[in-house]
Amino acid sequence: MVRTPLTPWERERGERFGALLREARGERSMVEVAAVAGISAETLRKIETGRAPTPAFFTIAALAFALGLSLDRLATAVAATDPAEDEPALSA
Repeated sequence: MVRTPLTPWERERGERFGALLREARGERSMVEVAAVAGISAETLRKIETGRAPTPAFFTIAALAFALGLSLDRLATAVAATDPAEDEPALSA
């Protein structure tokens, strides 16, 4: 299966999401947060750096739990209007 290339806007949204996670992680190590979330530290590193800009919903939910963030806060923080659309895009 071939994935459709991400738009610049989707890549930028992934970078915003990663920055939010890094900020919420604070002084905790990637290994610690990843273990609580049930994902690998490498997966967390890819998400935080924007190399994995579209993580699965359950990965996002697990990270939100591990970092003490609400899904509403995450959605609000990364939602922005896609220049190609008139409505806010809420998928992350």
